[in-house]
Amino acid sequence: MHAKDILIDGYGRIQEEVHAALDGLGPDELNHRPAPDANSLAWLVWHLTRVQDDHVADAFGLEQVWLSDGWEKRFGLDLPPRDHGYGHTAAKVAKVRVDSADLLTGYYDAVHEQTLGALKGLAAKDLERVVDEGWDPPVTLGVRLVSVLSDDLQHVGQAAYLRGLLQSAAA
Repeated sequence: MHAKDILIDGYGRIQEEVHAALDGLGPDELNHRPAPDANSLAWLVWHLTRVQDDHVADAFGLEQVWLSDGWEKRFGLDLPPRDHGYGHTAAKVAKVRVDSADLLTGYYDAVHEQTLGALKGLAAKDLERVVDEGWDPPVTLGVRLVSVLSDDLQHVGQAAYLRGLLQSAAA
């Protein structure tokens, strides 16, 4: 198995978990925050998708799907166009509200397709290319892709946990 195949599998698992976390939820569940400073399911999935979109696009010299495919307009959030949620205060988290799980899964699926397209063209030597010199040591493409994978899995895990809390409270 090649490294790109492992990455493709890993990113495919994120997609499966995003769909599982959101399946059948309505606006009340998507936007529920279990505490005033907590994140909602909508924010968690929006954020993990924005991070993947932003970081993968940057690493491969692509446009963000958020902007190029009109997702920013479809979401209609009161946030800067390139915002991806890092450092959001409770007030900014509250601005990420959605009425439909389909909006979130649609955006995630579009980002996933762009990610897969980029990953399918990888050669092993590509993973050593430096994509961010702002760190010591500089970040390679391989490190960036694993970092995004890790961050996305953590956030989708939080979304799944929140879904479980909501379902337990409703039972």
